[in-house]
Amino acid sequence: MGQTKILLLMGVCALVLLAYAWRRRAEWLLNLLLRGVLGAVAIYFINLAVIARGYSAPVGVNPVTVLTCSVLGFPGLAALYGLQIFHLL
Repeated sequence: MGQTKILLLMGVCALVLLAYAWRRRAEWLLNLLLRGVLGAVAIYFINLAVIARGYSAPVGVNPVTVLTCSVLGFPGLAALYGLQIFHLL
């Protein structure tokens, strides 16, 4: 039941973002692409720092994490690492 509500909320958010993007499609897509690339690079370097400190909790660079960074930006990146730390507890 809880997953259904979350998926519905994510769907509504995606529709709102798409409606806004329709007006400024090129600018929005470029921004999304740039945030995705920078998010992947940030994940890579943060993982290097995490591993150098001896922790075994890096976040993987995959389509889901890159999409999270693309849509949410820095808060999405922080949420990914927050979830990884929460997973360790």
